[in-house]
Amino acid sequence: MTFIETRGNDGQHPQEVTFSQAILSPIASFGGLYVPKALPDLGEAFLTKHLGSHYKELAFDLLTTLGIDIDEAVINEALALYDHFDDPSNPVPVVKVRDDLYVSELYHGPTRAFKDMALQPFGIVLSSIAQKREENYLILAATSGDTGPAALETFKNRANVRVACLYPDGGTSDVQRLQMVTEDAPNLKVIGIKGDFDDAQSALKRLLGSDTFKAKLKEKSISLSAANSVNFGRIIFQIIYHIHSYLELVRQNVISMGEKVYLDVPSGNFGNALGGYYAMKMGLPVAKILIASNENNVLTRLINEGRYDLRGQHVIPTTSPAMDILISSNVERVLYDLFGTERTKELMAELDRDRVYALTADEHAALQAHFAADYCDGVQGKAYIKEAFAGGYLMDPHTATCFKAYESRATGDYKTIAYSTAEWTKFSPTIANALTGEKDAHDIEALESIAKAAKIEIPAMIKGLFGKAIAQQTVIEKEVIEEEILKFL
Repeated sequence: MTFIETRGNDGQHPQEVTFSQAILSPIASFGGLYVPKALPDLGEAFLTKHLGSHYKELAFDLLTTLGIDIDEAVINEALALYDHFDDPSNPVPVVKVRDDLYVSELYHGPTRAFKDMALQPFGIVLSSIAQKREENYLILAATSGDTGPAALETFKNRANVRVACLYPDGGTSDVQRLQMVTEDAPNLKVIGIKGDFDDAQSALKRLLGSDTFKAKLKEKSISLSAANSVNFGRIIFQIIYHIHSYLELVRQNVISMGEKVYLDVPSGNFGNALGGYYAMKMGLPVAKILIASNENNVLTRLINEGRYDLRGQHVIPTTSPAMDILISSNVERVLYDLFGTERTKELMAELDRDRVYALTADEHAALQAHFAADYCDGVQGKAYIKEAFAGGYLMDPHTATCFKAYESRATGDYKTIAYSTAEWTKFSPTIANALTGEKDAHDIEALESIAKAAKIEIPAMIKGLFGKAIAQQTVIEKEVIEEEILKFL
C-alpha cells in the first residue's frame, strides 16, 4: 500500500510514500493529508473467512491484505495489546439495545474510550519504526478529551518517543483531565491551553507544517509526528472494528452475510466515520453512514445542505464535549475520494480563506449517497440516556447522539450499528443528571450515584484517579505553545 496527497504535490514531498513514511510525517503538500492510492476489494469471501475469527486474527489479515510495510512480528506485538481489554476473547462487544439497533462498545480498553482501539497498537508500531530507523520523535496530540489519555497511555516510557499533548483547559470532563494530568512518565508533557479544541488542533497542524519548528527540532535530533487522526496510522486501525461489528451481527443471527446495515457514528473529527467509509469502499455491506453530532452541528449542515460554514461560528460547550469541534479534519479525505485532488485543494483553500465552502448540486448528491446526518442537543441526549437506562442499558452522552440519528435517518429496512465511544465513567455528571436529576455534582459524586442506581462498581482504574498526585500542571495561552514544547524538550 502506498499513499498520495489530498491536495496534490508541491515538489517538496515525494509523489508517493509508504505507510511508515505517512505515519511518521502525516502532513502532506499544501497542508493536506495522506490517503491510500488504492484500496482492495475485500469481497464477501474475506468476510466469510473471518466469521469465526478472533478480533486480532481479523485485524492481522486486514493489515497484511492492505500491504503495510510493518514487520509481522511488530503487528502481532501491537495487536496483542487487545488482550488487556476487559474481555480478551472479545475486545469489542456488540449489544442489542432495540430490535433493530445494536451498540458496538469501543471503550473496553485502558482509558475507557474508543481511542484505545487505534492508539494502543499505534504506539508500538510508531515506536518500533523509530527504533528501527534509529531516530527520535516528538509526537504531538491535540485532544477534546479522549485522544490525550489514550495517546499518553500508549506512548508512556516507550523508546525513541516523546509526547506533547494539548487539551482545552476546562473543556474536558474531570476524569479525562485527571487521566492526563496524573501521568508522570518522563517522556510525556501535558499542556492545558486557554482555548477550545479547534485552537489546540490548529496549533498542532501549524506546528506539523512549520519548517521553522522542524528546524528547531532537528537541532535536537528530533523528528515530528502526530497522534491525532490526521495520522493515517490512527485511521487504519479504525477500519477494523466496523468490519468486526458487522460480523458480530452475522454471528448473532441478526443479519445474513451480505445484508446491508447502517453505521451510526458520533462524530467530531470524523476519523471514526472515515474508518467506516473506507470499510464500505472495500466491500463492507453498508447502506449508509449516519453522522451524529451535538449542537456543534457543522457536519449535519454539510451533509444536509452541502455547505461547510464556519462564519460567525464558535465552539459551543455541550454535554458531549469530545464532539465540541467545528473543524473536522478527516472530511478532507472524503472530499478527495469523491472529488479528486484539484477540487479538494480548492475547497480547503476556500475554508481557510473565507471560512466557508459550498458543494455543487452534483457534489452534494454524491456526498449524500454515502452519508446522512442529524444532531442531538443536550436535553434530547439526556432523555435518550434515561430511556435506555430504563430498558437496562447504561450509556454516555456521545452514544446518546446516535439515537437521534437512528430515529430520524435510519429510514430503510436495515439494522443499525451505533458506536459507543466512551464508557459512562467519563461523563458521569451528565449521566447522573439524566438519571436522577441531580445538578452540579462533581465527577466522583456522580460516579457513586450512578454506580448505586445501576448496582455496579466504579472501575478501579477510574476511581483511583481521584487519589493520584497531579504531575502535569502547565496551563498556558495558546500563543506560547511552541515555546512551552521546546522548553519540555
